[in-house]
Amino acid sequence: MTALIKLSPVLVLGILMNGSVGFGLDILLAAPLSLIYALIIGIIFGRVKFNDLMDSALDSMKQIVLVFLILQLAYAVATCFMETGVAASIINMALSLGLTAKLVAMTSLLVTAILSIATGTSWGTFAACAPIFLWLNHIVGGSNVLTIAAIAGGSCFGDNIGLISDTTVVSSSLQGVQITDRVRHQGVWSFLCLVAGAAVFYYAAVSMGLPDTVGNPNEAIAQIPQSVWDALNEKRPAAVTLLNQVKAGVPYYMVIPLIAVLVLAGAGVNTLVCLTTGIVGSLICGYFAGTVTGLGKFLEMVQSSFADAGSWVIVMMLWIAAFGGVMRRMDAFGAIANLVMKCAHSVKQLMFANGLLCLVGNAALADEMAQIVTISPIIKDLTERNVKGSPKAMYKLALRNATFADAMGVFGSQLIPWHVYLAFFVGIVYAVYPMAEGVISITDIILHNYLAWIAVLSMLLLTLTGLDRYIPLFGLPREPEVELVKE
Repeated sequence: MTALIKLSPVLVLGILMNGSVGFGLDILLAAPLSLIYALIIGIIFGRVKFNDLMDSALDSMKQIVLVFLILQLAYAVATCFMETGVAASIINMALSLGLTAKLVAMTSLLVTAILSIATGTSWGTFAACAPIFLWLNHIVGGSNVLTIAAIAGGSCFGDNIGLISDTTVVSSSLQGVQITDRVRHQGVWSFLCLVAGAAVFYYAAVSMGLPDTVGNPNEAIAQIPQSVWDALNEKRPAAVTLLNQVKAGVPYYMVIPLIAVLVLAGAGVNTLVCLTTGIVGSLICGYFAGTVTGLGKFLEMVQSSFADAGSWVIVMMLWIAAFGGVMRRMDAFGAIANLVMKCAHSVKQLMFANGLLCLVGNAALADEMAQIVTISPIIKDLTERNVKGSPKAMYKLALRNATFADAMGVFGSQLIPWHVYLAFFVGIVYAVYPMAEGVISITDIILHNYLAWIAVLSMLLLTLTGLDRYIPLFGLPREPEVELVKE
């Protein structure tokens, strides 16, 4: 009973944040309230002094200071790519190929995947691309449900592997791993998932017997009603800027800053250097393209992005780090560890259990960031407490835990009917393409979100079976390099 009580602050945090069964509070309020409750539980049931708990909270907060710099630069890169035309160039390159009904869904998946890497936001990517591809799909007579599911899945791709995604940064920092190491660890697996998803979307379109009529993107944008523009301007103003750039056209060389960032990340260059390169590259290319009119305005845009990062994400991470420090100090996760270890008989089974915990936590909290910050300390504690191995091997397990928390958060959200992600996506769809209302349901989107199914199922099965060793850089260390040690 004492063990369950010590774990109860996690339940309190979930109830406070979950709008469907709880209070629906923002994490900036839920986290400090849960921290206060955790301190009380730690003192009474954990038999830990208040000063010791606070020392643990402060030590935990100190460990993520570098992450704040990364987050600020990430927000700046995302804004620069959206405002200077980097994102628009990606869309225009795809639209210039001449899309038919058979190709719209597959292309939507690939474009939104690349765009989400460039902008670091799944919500913004979905809001920006839904009007273009849904109306283009309308013109060529494509499948609405396939296109919507493709946009949803692709929009989450960058949230799982993008250097500038807040979920990537937070999940990596909570496991204590470098973001560039994490990107290399899952890079081949992510690429294979994207290729497989694109192939399935194309096969589905062909199986439906969709026509080969080529659509005109300018006509698609021209058909967007004023009410849609107004709705986007209210919900996602950056999407309006992006749509206008797509309509006006930007040079293809605006994609160079994104390519530079990806190449440097793949080469293992420090994350701060990669992000700074993206900012400088968008400034230089934007100057020649005419999307950057002056250094002063550009610096104001960067400064505003720094402020946006500090106004929510950084403060949130401070509270969550303090909460995690207190929970670890009073050994709050011992109950879960005991339950998991009764079932796990190998390291790969333990890691599989970590993935399931992330997925179940996401379903319970109905919010991917809440799952990441709540479950990440638990799976980290489970691994460090029960696995013995070299520092290199343990670091590889930490990389997988970070990938688990992120993938089961952003991709898993696409498979949970009551999740806030799907509620947002469906709301945007009904706003920008009114003909879908009452025709396309959340269940339809879930069933056809092939990328999400492939990503979630493949990661769990590859981990459990050990077949992940056949994917370059993705395989986990095996016994006897790592050994399960049951306490």
